[in-house]
Amino acid sequence: MEVKRITAESDLEIAFSIRQEVFVEEQGVSLEEEFDEYDTLDAPCEHILVYYDEQPVGTGRIRWVDDYGKLERICIVKPYRKYGLGKQIIKELEEIAEEHGVPRVKLHGQTHAEGFYEKLGYETSSPIFMEACIPHVLMIKEIGAKK
Repeated sequence: MEVKRITAESDLEIAFSIRQEVFVEEQGVSLEEEFDEYDTLDAPCEHILVYYDEQPVGTGRIRWVDDYGKLERICIVKPYRKYGLGKQIIKELEEIAEEHGVPRVKLHGQTHAEGFYEKLGYETSSPIFMEACIPHVLMIKEIGAKK
């Protein structure tokens, strides 16, 4: 298992293909909802890829919203969801937040993944809401970074 920060367009395209497979094809999210203005190397965010057996199988990104690092677009292709890779994606995104001096992170977690995020120290801080026709909750974690 390896986590790589994306710095090349070719790696960003790999991340997009993973997101399309998971969110668009598997979960039915529209292309217009899935891809946005933060999907460039120049955007104020950072993207990562996670590899298993040297194959890219997961991705995520973090962007800066107010005093938070907002974790987004976290996904792993279905056959690789049992190897703890999600935890590695979250850990890397939190490390990026700490490097930027951000004291807390948040995410919109799909309700079926709420327990996963709770095990990683996230607390639910909203009622259920719909995003891309999928039930989500806002989850927050204090990471203690200081600028």
